[in-house]
Amino acid sequence: MSRLKDTALTRRAVIGAATAAAVAASDPAQAAAADATGSVLLQRLIDTTAARFEADLVALRRDLHAHPEAAGEETRTGARVAEILTAAGLTVTTGVGGNGVIGILKGRLPGRTVAYRADMDAVPAQDQIGGGVDTAHLCGHDLHTAIGVGVAQILARLRHRLSGTVVFVFQPAEENLTGARAMLADGVLNTGPEEIHALHCAAMPVGTFGINPGVGLPGQDRGTIVLTGPGASERAARLAGDVKGLSTVPLPAGSEDLEALTEALQTEDGPLARFITAQAWVESETADGAEVGLAYRCWPEERYIEIREDIAALAAAHGEAVVDFPTDPFPAMIGPETEAHELKRHLRRAMGPDSAVVLHASVPFNGEDFALFLQQIPGTYTYLGVRAPDADIATSFPHFGTFEPDESAIGIGVRAMSGWLAERTRC
Repeated sequence: MSRLKDTALTRRAVIGAATAAAVAASDPAQAAAADATGSVLLQRLIDTTAARFEADLVALRRDLHAHPEAAGEETRTGARVAEILTAAGLTVTTGVGGNGVIGILKGRLPGRTVAYRADMDAVPAQDQIGGGVDTAHLCGHDLHTAIGVGVAQILARLRHRLSGTVVFVFQPAEENLTGARAMLADGVLNTGPEEIHALHCAAMPVGTFGINPGVGLPGQDRGTIVLTGPGASERAARLAGDVKGLSTVPLPAGSEDLEALTEALQTEDGPLARFITAQAWVESETADGAEVGLAYRCWPEERYIEIREDIAALAAAHGEAVVDFPTDPFPAMIGPETEAHELKRHLRRAMGPDSAVVLHASVPFNGEDFALFLQQIPGTYTYLGVRAPDADIATSFPHFGTFEPDESAIGIGVRAMSGWLAERTRC
């Protein structure tokens, strides 16, 4: 029965596409409407095909979840991804930027080349909030990988309907912000994509997407302060406290704080339109002095200059001090506005009118090296809601030890991103 239904759907899609082409050729004024009809029919094919893979993708996610690998150690994960992509008929390259995997899928029809990125590494113990002592998938990268694999499988099945080329980028070492740079250095963009897209799990209701026109995630600045002279150790401890005191957004202490944070992201000119989150600690102590380590994020990123000046002033107030910022700050990830609004329209058409919400602020505690890709080519970064109905928000907030996403989000993400990429590859 399902085969007959699928055949009928495919036949309707072919007839619909042929009709759309004829209309466009005879009446350019109706071309846009015909094009939209073709997109709807293709999305129906994607939805039908995705349903067949959903159970396997959930199983893949559970397998990856049971075998978390830290940044730079994603050998098993990369091998699993490469195996599945190869079986789906993609041209696969491994070992890109470390353990990265690239899969190239060429459609039958002419079109553009676009890329899709999924990160693969897990969260180390020191970056978990109330987690355990071992590396664990508490940021959703196991879902991201499963979704990326699923999109590749669906579009490979439908390559006769696919325009252009999709370059699938499975990236290692996102958690320590080194993987994107390494893949770029290895020539990942030499594959020719004109734009790149990604998604990330978020504490939003499952079935909801958050888009980021002009906002995204902050970068990070790091430095050291060396204090010398009498009482350096005591002065270093006080200075570390002063640097932390620059923070305008405290770390969330519980579910109520997380709820308020999530609400603030959707508020224009809200409390997250401008913020600092700062950490500082006594790195080392000797008989001659002490060293304070520090790291902070801010929004907007133009504030790095003023914050460095504020830190230098704090250090000077504590006696003999040398402040050093050895590198430029890691850049913020800012979503291009045009592409974000196009994505919003696609999601509302393909996934439902209430599926996409606009975020107006940056999540204050997280960075993302997808920023380096967006410095090279435009694209989108989408938040995928993974909060189960009636679940506590801490079960869907990345890096929390209680992170337990709703796995139905995998199929939703696959359907949304498959349709989006199929649309973006069209001329």
